[in-house]
Order: sequence, then structure tokens, then C-alpha cells
Amino acid sequence: MFAVIKSGGKQYRVKPGDCIKVEKLDNSPSQVLALSDVLLISDDKGVTTIGSPSVSGASVNVEILKHVRNDKIIVFKKRRRHNSRRKNGHRQPMTVLKILDISLSKGA
Repeated sequence: MFAVIKSGGKQYRVKPGDCIKVEKLDNSPSQVLALSDVLLISDDKGVTTIGSPSVSGASVNVEILKHVRNDKIIVFKKRRRHNSRRKNGHRQPMTVLKILDISLSKGA
């Protein structure tokens, strides 16, 4: 069983037991959340449910493991022939999630 969820403007294909890094969520570690923005669910029998835009009654339960910062990227801007250059670094704050289970209510 797997699902496609949307978090932080990005889509992730997840299954129970996976650990993923998403854009920072404002919750404390070891807290359990239910993400309801599920775009697609496929079960073990091969039945796929596609939402428009999201599947109604579907949720993915996740546990927040920790908050981390992503790898540093270098932002370098240069204007040629003007002796002008700028170098910055950026580390995006991320949240590590563990997927506990995927559920779809029978009414959907």
C-alpha cells in the first residue's frame, strides 16, 4: 500500500515505515499528526483511488522524529565587467517524518 501526499508544495510517494524530509512543520518532535492532503492511494490489491484534487476521507498518520537543516547550497551572483559579486549560503529547515499508517474511510 502506498499514497501520494502533498506537503510544503511538493508531492511525496510514501508507504508505511518510510522516513521522509519535508519542509518545516510547526509541531514538536514525537508528536503524531494526520495529514489529510492525500492525492492518491493504492492498496495491496492493486485498486488505485485518485483524488480531484485530494481523496476525500483519506489520511496519512505520521510521527515527527526531529527538526533538521538541509545541506547548504551556495548562491553566487556575478555581474560581469562590474567588479560585483555576491556569495551567500542557505540551509533550509526541514522536518523528518516517519509514516505510521495510511487509512481510507469506507464512505469515500
